[in-house]
Amino acid sequence: MDVLVRWLCPHKPPRIPYLATPGAAGYDLAACLDHDVVLSPGERALIPTGLAVALPGPEVALLVLPRSGTALRLGLSLANAAGVIDSDYRGEIKLIAVNLDPREPVTIRDGDRVAQMLFVPVLRPELRLVEELPESERGAQGFGSMGI
Repeated sequence: MDVLVRWLCPHKPPRIPYLATPGAAGYDLAACLDHDVVLSPGERALIPTGLAVALPGPEVALLVLPRSGTALRLGLSLANAAGVIDSDYRGEIKLIAVNLDPREPVTIRDGDRVAQMLFVPVLRPELRLVEELPESERGAQGFGSMGI
């Protein structure tokens, strides 16, 4: 599968995201900034990546996800938990970063790897409205009903 990548970061040479290891699933997304962004505890900011993509078709979507190390070490995550990039979107991928640390500010610098992108297949089932759903062993029990 080929994915076309356009570089939109004017102050840096083009860089194609890569997989850090042969077993990696996500491609790291780095900040494309002309100045540092400092997030106070609980604060959010829109972080540009300088990257736009053309997915091969509606059978593929791109998920933008937090990086576990960034969340653990800095308390930095994504406000929407996971962003979905649809196959027909051609604009710059931007990240809604949030500082989850209750005490310390977080500084995001140009080139910092802030998130990761994961290519996923998309299913498009036909949805049918029904009066009742088939029974299952679990039924409607949820939110911890199966134990911890």
